[in-house]
Amino acid sequence: MNRAGVRVVGLLLVAVLTTSCGNVFLSDMGTNPWEVIALPTEASISDVAFAKGGEHGWLVGSRTTLLESTDAGQTWEPRILELGEQRYTFTSIDFNGDEGWLVGQPSVMLHTTDGGMSWSNIPLDPQLPGQPLLVTAIDSQSAELATDIGAIYRTDDGGEHWKGLVESAVGVVRNMTRSPEGRYVAVSSRGNFYSTWLPGQAAWQSHNRENSKRLQNMGFSKDGLLWLIARGGQMQFGTEQTDYEEWTEPINPEFASSWGLLDVAYRTSKELWVTGGSGNLLMSPDGGETWFKDKAVENVPTNFYRIKFLEGDRGYVLGQRGYLLRYEKEPTV
Repeated sequence: MNRAGVRVVGLLLVAVLTTSCGNVFLSDMGTNPWEVIALPTEASISDVAFAKGGEHGWLVGSRTTLLESTDAGQTWEPRILELGEQRYTFTSIDFNGDEGWLVGQPSVMLHTTDGGMSWSNIPLDPQLPGQPLLVTAIDSQSAELATDIGAIYRTDDGGEHWKGLVESAVGVVRNMTRSPEGRYVAVSSRGNFYSTWLPGQAAWQSHNRENSKRLQNMGFSKDGLLWLIARGGQMQFGTEQTDYEEWTEPINPEFASSWGLLDVAYRTSKELWVTGGSGNLLMSPDGGETWFKDKAVENVPTNFYRIKFLEGDRGYVLGQRGYLLRYEKEPTV
């Protein structure tokens, strides 16, 4: 190859490297809409929910952790429940008005009708397939319970009786998400496939993952489309509400933090936030086309496991070792 050919190859290589590394390090947002709250616990927080009015809130997590707030999440205090010597990992909590449901592992379910002032223990069948993973308050006296192997049950009488919604479980799952319309998506424990369920279906539908990268997490956008995070910080977005195997091309929002992306939540139909290990918090204002990083929180000594936006534009990032982020204001970038 002559010198001219070598020079052309070199220029092409530089162009490829420049293109592929465009998001090695993201630009800072320039503003931080999140308040860092150090909670009075060392537990890992798994879920957050608020009763009617939005002032009275609850955090749940490992070590039988239940924290209560009466000021819209600005401050939190421990609440001790009389559950014997057994220590639980509370996995999910949800409210419909002042009626709330809380579940955890080993199998436990609690129910309140007064915003959490008092809780009653709902006995679960010892033969329940799997351990309680996710609970959703549907209506008065009505809730759905999903276990960590994909069994789904519904009660319409405050937990006295339960009806199975699927004929068979799907197997041990890494995580599970329910859409407001009642659709579910679950990632298998090893991340090598995912399953979906629609109300009325007799069984879960299994789907192969898109490529060789194992799945980390999946969920729904505000438009009812799926999103996924794969190992290596790779993300994809579904393109059809009824076809769960149609996806956009894979993207890596930031290569420098690609090893640790963990969860996604939409604040609006276009603005989405992505959490990760080692204080990583990314934001896209346009559905994943462009990305920014909230560098003001990257020194918080925790992994941001989950992010959740509630009614009234309230948002919370849940972390390890008692750290919580609370959304305060709309970002400008």
